[in-house]
Amino acid sequence: QVLLVESGGGLVQPGGSLRLSCAASGFSLNYYTIGWFRQAPGEEREGVSCINNSDGSTYYADFVKGRFTISRDNAKGTVYLQMSSLKLEDTAVYYCAASLFDPCGDSDSSNHNGLEYKYWGQGTQVTVSS
Repeated sequence: QVLLVESGGGLVQPGGSLRLSCAASGFSLNYYTIGWFRQAPGEEREGVSCINNSDGSTYYADFVKGRFTISRDNAKGTVYLQMSSLKLEDTAVYYCAASLFDPCGDSDSSNHNGLEYKYWGQGTQVTVSS
């Protein structure tokens, strides 16, 4: 069975940090571009970041640039999203997803809609609140 599992979500105060992890079961993440997406209540899903599996190229949405860092540890088959300087508006369910395509070189945020991703995790809740 193919599964993606996110972990690391939780409740954090504004300005705080969290690190999300994405691991796979049933296949290796090492062969896929991994993307992070989020969806807040009543909002559409939005692309947050991605990292490809060839040269490590990355993409960040403007609203997280300078605050979030995506990385991958192929030895562990895990992709991380380090989130710092968290804001109230970062509150959402965060999903990781795997794609055989590589959209990370595309700077147009409208193209980071998740349609190219084949496998999805169940999501992890991130709540930023004082």
